[in-house]
Amino acid sequence: MVFAAPNEALARAERLLDAAPPPLHASIAHQVIGIWQRDFGDTRLAVSHLRRARDLAARGNSPDREADVLATLGVALVHTGRTRQGLAAFERGVARGTGLTRARVLFRRAYVWWVLGRHGEALEDVRRAIVVLRQAGDVIWTARALTLRATVHLAQGAVERAEADFAAAEELWGTTDQEHDKADAVESRGLAAFRSGDIPAALRLLDEAGERYAALGTPMFMLNIRRSEVMMAAGLAPEALAEVDQAIAVLDGIGGQSTRKAELLLVAARAARLAGDAQTAIARAAVAVRLFAAQRRTWYETHARLVLIEARVAAGRGSGRLVADAAAVAEKLASFGAPAAPEASLLAGRIALDLGWTADAERHLALAARGRHSGPALARVTGWSAQALRAWAAGSTRGVLEACRRGLDVLDDHRMTLGASELRARATEQGAELAALAQRASLASGGPRRLLVWSERWRATVLAAPPTRPPADPVLLSDLTAFREIAARAEEARMEGRPVAALEREQRRLEREIRARTLHMRGEAPGGGNRFDVGRLLATLGEDVLLVELVVLDGRVQVLLCGQGRVRRFEAGPLAEAEREAEHVQAGLRRLAHPGAEARLPLVEAAGRRLEELLLGPAAAQLGSGPVVVVPPARLHRVPWALLPALRERVLSVSPSASSWLRAHATTPPPGGRHVLVRGPGLASGGAEVPLLAEGYTDDGRAALVRRPGSRVEAGHRDPIGVGAGAERRTGPAGGAYRGGGGAGGTAGEPGEDGFGGTAGRPVEPGEDGFGDGAGGPVERGGRGVPVVLEGDGARVPRVLRELDGAALAHIAAHGTFRADSPLFSSLRMADGPLIVHDFERLDRSPYRIILSCCDTARFASVGADELLGLVTALLPLGTAGVVACTAPVNDAAVVPLMLALHKGLDAGLSLAEALRDARAALPGDAVHQATGWAFSAFGAA
Repeated sequence: MVFAAPNEALARAERLLDAAPPPLHASIAHQVIGIWQRDFGDTRLAVSHLRRARDLAARGNSPDREADVLATLGVALVHTGRTRQGLAAFERGVARGTGLTRARVLFRRAYVWWVLGRHGEALEDVRRAIVVLRQAGDVIWTARALTLRATVHLAQGAVERAEADFAAAEELWGTTDQEHDKADAVESRGLAAFRSGDIPAALRLLDEAGERYAALGTPMFMLNIRRSEVMMAAGLAPEALAEVDQAIAVLDGIGGQSTRKAELLLVAARAARLAGDAQTAIARAAVAVRLFAAQRRTWYETHARLVLIEARVAAGRGSGRLVADAAAVAEKLASFGAPAAPEASLLAGRIALDLGWTADAERHLALAARGRHSGPALARVTGWSAQALRAWAAGSTRGVLEACRRGLDVLDDHRMTLGASELRARATEQGAELAALAQRASLASGGPRRLLVWSERWRATVLAAPPTRPPADPVLLSDLTAFREIAARAEEARMEGRPVAALEREQRRLEREIRARTLHMRGEAPGGGNRFDVGRLLATLGEDVLLVELVVLDGRVQVLLCGQGRVRRFEAGPLAEAEREAEHVQAGLRRLAHPGAEARLPLVEAAGRRLEELLLGPAAAQLGSGPVVVVPPARLHRVPWALLPALRERVLSVSPSASSWLRAHATTPPPGGRHVLVRGPGLASGGAEVPLLAEGYTDDGRAALVRRPGSRVEAGHRDPIGVGAGAERRTGPAGGAYRGGGGAGGTAGEPGEDGFGGTAGRPVEPGEDGFGDGAGGPVERGGRGVPVVLEGDGARVPRVLRELDGAALAHIAAHGTFRADSPLFSSLRMADGPLIVHDFERLDRSPYRIILSCCDTARFASVGADELLGLVTALLPLGTAGVVACTAPVNDAAVVPLMLALHKGLDAGLSLAEALRDARAALPGDAVHQATGWAFSAFGAA
């Protein structure tokens, strides 16, 4: 009962002792309390109760009873770090016990051998135990023994054997009421899924085990450790560190097992290192090494030493001594049969290579490279990394590129098993070294085309294929609805000055639930999609359009200028300086969003000139006069590219990768041409452009000018913002809100011919420009004649999503919130609460073109190797070919004329990038309007 219903067992044992039972009964009661304290409470109390139970068993003259207690005491002593005393208790227990009791003692000693990392002894004891337990028909203990044997197999890398034992144990647990052990079986299956490389299944099973443990009210430190290991493999190291730190605090609070404390510290050290906190990793790993050494747990101590060396190298402490230490750790791990042995050899080889010790490096890297053809995906990547470094040391560019290609192919297959876009993005961190090594080799070989190919190979890969759609999961949908309700109530409470702590706690809980359910999704498509083709890119760009791809190598920006049938390379400035300058520019734009900051405009323009020098260098003089596509690395995603003098007055679009631009260029508009205008609450301007845009449509399918009676603007007079003659101008804050629609049609080039929709050519045929019915054709609601307008209570998330799905154009004026801590909870504020990235991922097809007219809608989190997570990048894989969004806070009122002018260009058949260029030029010349224009960018190719 102590495992099936631990709290009830504890209460019964205490009541039994109150009744002054005979020695044997009292021995059982003290043993139960000892087990409860050992696993869920204070280990010092556990040892005290178990020694009392042992003495009572001896007084009752029952050798088997004494043997059973000695086994439980042995486990407790080992967990408190008294390994020698614990093993001595087991020796006496094995000698005293007979038959079934002796088998149970052997099982528990096998468990201790596993804790100590002595896997050979563990397998021998558990093998002997299983034979007797099965013969006796002891279902519970047989299932426990099978689970333990499977766990030992996993520690040795024998995944198939482990899975067979886990399956057999789970079948046995199904016939019992041992709820704690059933939870442990689910946890074990999660561990097996992780070892076989199925991260979504591992997260799902471990979360299920956590729910079972929580229902029993028992601590789950081993589950914390395993969940953290899976999260680290998924690229979620900061989350793993937070979970382990919390578990350590709980363990310390109850005076828990020192063995478990050491294991938690080891995992915390690994998580801190992967999260980039080398000093914390060093501190945690050093304490773990001391604890494991005191506990005589050599297997664990060796793993902790590996993490300690890795952390010291990450902190810049590479030395010849560390080469020897890493090599010694690798040798010891190999003697244990530990899967981490190749990691240690790779580390030793990498340090030796940095020191110029090529012979030593080759020896260690050759050992690490042996595992590149077999084992789990991440283990094979370790092998290919070692092989690539061997080729680099040998001066073989071809060998480097082949090894990098093979390693990244393995990671592609692994990445596409992940359904969640967040996990796919973060998983690319595993390939960052391979990608960087291939780029360096390409640069050394002198071929800009090759450098472009390798720059694209591992850039913005999360956009290569749509994420797996969240299932029609009623729990997920319910959580999303509840999240919106709570978030809306919290926002209302904040505005009214009421307490929000309870609402914020519930919101965080719901966020965890939603995120967990999406992380459980498994990917559907194997492989990494189509390979990048330089020839196709150049053919698509043609003679007029240039694509500028920025590559960062060894801290400097390399500019790849693609177009007119060739790829040229230029070297620009240091990345670190460019990042600092970009932050200064962002601060300047934030200030210029408010009236009275006109004096800062020259400073911001000067910063734009410095940014151009740092980011484009001599390539700026080679851009010509045609359209430009900029492909920046993730770390430069906040640069307002339109501020750079060489780009300021030209047709300019931004793309996360050249491959992403090609996909957007090839995307065809949806049939029907539905237009959707959305106005959310809480905007300073009230989303004033939305009703003005809506009134600019007429039933003949064309945009029309709206003229108010008594307007002082007569036909033929110059419109101050260029939205068409006859428009009414109403002055307002920061330059005013303007009444007007777009122009009345026009001509366009071949649809999508150059990605920018040229302005010369034949008349547009009905429907071919992505807006559905042409002039004179029948018009449905939501087409060009009568757009769907959602505002007030009508702008609720379910309705908004329904109308956005498959639309040709969506314009959303809603307050944007970027969540750096959890980018997929970045949101647009609707009437019923936030519309988050997870909601957009449920669309069958996101709008072909989408305009996000408010602050922070183009902010991203840079994760993985070169990935971006945010609103815009969520839309691009889902069918959106073009987005206009904002990288900085802007003046809401100043946005109105920009948006009206933008729509005028779209109605004239221009692309988003062309229309945005013209809209900037049409704005008044004051500082507020200029800054507003620079803050917006066109993404994609529509």
